[in-house]
This record gives sequence, structure tokens and C-alpha cells, in this order.
Amino acid sequence: MPRPTLLFDLDGTLADTAADLCETLNVILELHGRERVPNERVRHLVGGGARVLLERGFRETGAPASEALLDRSLHEFLDYYGRHIADHTRLWPGVRDQLDMLAERGALMAVCTNKVEDLSRKLLEMLSIDHYFPVVIGGDTLPVKKPDPEHLFEAIRRLGGENAHSVMVGDSETDVHAAKNAKLPSICVTFGYTRIPVAELGAEATIDHFDEFPAALARLLPAHFG
Repeated sequence: MPRPTLLFDLDGTLADTAADLCETLNVILELHGRERVPNERVRHLVGGGARVLLERGFRETGAPASEALLDRSLHEFLDYYGRHIADHTRLWPGVRDQLDMLAERGALMAVCTNKVEDLSRKLLEMLSIDHYFPVVIGGDTLPVKKPDPEHLFEAIRRLGGENAHSVMVGDSETDVHAAKNAKLPSICVTFGYTRIPVAELGAEATIDHFDEFPAALARLLPAHFG
């Protein structure tokens, strides 16, 4: 039987990255004469990658940014964030135990994120979970990003998995829509970053803590975890 394949989003799904993303966004906004965005608001702006975060941040604090301003501020954002990527970021409770369980069960695992690939790999290494993920598809790895299904398909291909035995795990509409576009089931965490209530996203399963992850897997991949 093919091995189960788990595709994980990163920000808000595996790790609570909001504090570092928030501080970086606010550093860049202040650099360009804008006010800071409160931490609780930034959580609803995350998703789609750094450029989208900046675009939403500028809209949140005044006039929309021009393409030229977004280009310049993106470079500034990535430079600052790369130096402060794990100042406050932590894994969500239970994540490491579940990754250990999946590894023991022979699952194939990849990270599918709209964060740029090199920063994604850096963060996974700093959180000491990079060894679980031989494949990382970032927002700049391919010509497309989530919710385009090719983002997920490429991860499955590189892992040597099969679509019929794959599940997407995320925290937002971007992840659930990517899974739906790929005709894959999804598990959505309720503690991540989403602008739409998780109950309205249409994921096949939701979890309030990673302790609930095995039960969700048993429902979606019963041949492997039932």
C-alpha cells in the first residue's frame, strides 16, 4: 500500500509565527510613515505570503501601496524578517509529538507554504523540525502558489506519494481552497490565522489541539490510521 502523505502549512499551522511577522510588518510600516498594526489584527492579515501581508498592512493603515512601494518594502521585509525569524516563534503544543508519530508510521511529509522557500527552511531548522520535511514548497518555489493545486501536486510528486493517500493540513482559506482545488481532504486547525471563521471554510475535519490530530487522520485516511 502507498504510504500516507501529509502536506502541512507552516505559519499558524505548525508554528505560532504571528509575533515575529507582526513586528516585522510594523517595522516596515513605520519605515514608510505608517502606524503600527495591533498584534491581534496582524493574525487576520497573514496568509498568502509576505507581499500579500504587506499589501494588507498598507491598506489597513491608509492608502494602498503602489507596486513600486510593495517591491521596495518586500525586500526590506524579507531582510529584517530573515534576521528575526524565530525571536518569538514557537511550535504549537503537540506538534512535535504528532510529527514523531507520523514518522514512526512511515508517513511522507512536506511543507506547503506561501512563505518564501529559503526562509521556510531556515525557520524549520531553527525550530528543529526540518528533518521531518524532505520537501518544502514555498511561495517562490514554483510559478504558482496556494491555492493553486499544483503547489500541492508538486509536493506529492517530490515525496513519491499518491494523491489518493494525501491530506492537506492548514489554518486558513488558502489551505482549504488549495486542497479543494486539488480534490484532497483537509484538516484545519482552529487556532491559526484566518480571516474567515474556520467553521465556514469547509474542511473535512477541524481540530482545536494537535492531540485531536490522530482521530482526524483516522477519519480521513482510515486505511493508514484507522
